[in-house]
Amino acid sequence: MKITEFETCLLQQAALHPALQPQDTVKLCYQAAFGGEHLLKDLPAAETYFRQEFSVVPKSKEVLFEPLSADVCRINLAAWKAHALPPEWLFQIFRCSSVSHPKAETLFEQNLSAAKALAAAGNLPFSPADFEQYLKQYRAAGPCRPIHHSEIYRQAEHPAYRVAGRPFVRLFPLLEKIAALPPKTGAQVITLDGRSASGKTTAAAQLESVICAAAIHMDDFFLPPSLRTEKRFAEPGGNVHYERFCQEVLPHLGKDSAFSYQIFDCGKMALSGMRQVPKSHWQIVEGAYSCHPALGKYADLRAFSDIDPQKQLQRICRRNGAESAKVFASRWIPLEERYFSAFHIREAADIVF
Repeated sequence: MKITEFETCLLQQAALHPALQPQDTVKLCYQAAFGGEHLLKDLPAAETYFRQEFSVVPKSKEVLFEPLSADVCRINLAAWKAHALPPEWLFQIFRCSSVSHPKAETLFEQNLSAAKALAAAGNLPFSPADFEQYLKQYRAAGPCRPIHHSEIYRQAEHPAYRVAGRPFVRLFPLLEKIAALPPKTGAQVITLDGRSASGKTTAAAQLESVICAAAIHMDDFFLPPSLRTEKRFAEPGGNVHYERFCQEVLPHLGKDSAFSYQIFDCGKMALSGMRQVPKSHWQIVEGAYSCHPALGKYADLRAFSDIDPQKQLQRICRRNGAESAKVFASRWIPLEERYFSAFHIREAADIVF
């Protein structure tokens, strides 16, 4: 029988933490379904408690995160501190991950059944009878409720973590690079260039939440009809209105102030509306062509978002439909690849993720 993602994570937890008890296993089953939502009902109190805990936890070379399921992980405070990452960023990740699974109660029961089966097979560090006995006590006090770690686990494992969504894990190497940037006056500018459907827009949205960044989107700078000529498309990186970017955005980058620029609407094939860019210490320029040489060397950090070609087309098909995926494959992706190749965009990046 094929082992599930949750079962794999539970076995990893048992290997990492041999003091795991039935109580801790039920807690893990709960967190994998409900996340840390219950801890954020009083946000100011949750933040105060987090800062107090973070201030006393020692730095440690332990793993930065431990998966609990396909969607949820535990981020270890001691490792976060050892990586020199700001505590407020971790709290924001925790806060943004607070939404539980839409069928959390059903998932919780499935997780408990999986844990019961692993205990019965002798794959967990306690007997099936001990797990059944604790589960009976747990259910007697009410269904689907959060619990603490067992005292045995606390004494042996010293848990200090926050539950977070696994999609944030992809950001960790990038966050380390951002945190290591030397201080400067004004805003720090980060580019997120990369391949279609690789998650650039998602990463930018996450950074907006985690580090309170302001985002500028290259999708707002599609070419207007008047510039869509064979000569322009033959130019590496010509598939972007870099002239307008230079006029409307470039003068504001690196400055700690708000600004706005016009949006190109592909549905209308014309400029339509304004995008407001708030004042922030961090400015994210997101999208393919954000590192075009015509824009100059304006970035403090250049990131490249990569993806396997097969997975890229699968994502585009799910996101845009099969017909649009064919257009991407025959037209837009080759234009991007020519740009990446001509200007060595991936090779010149400070980080590829």
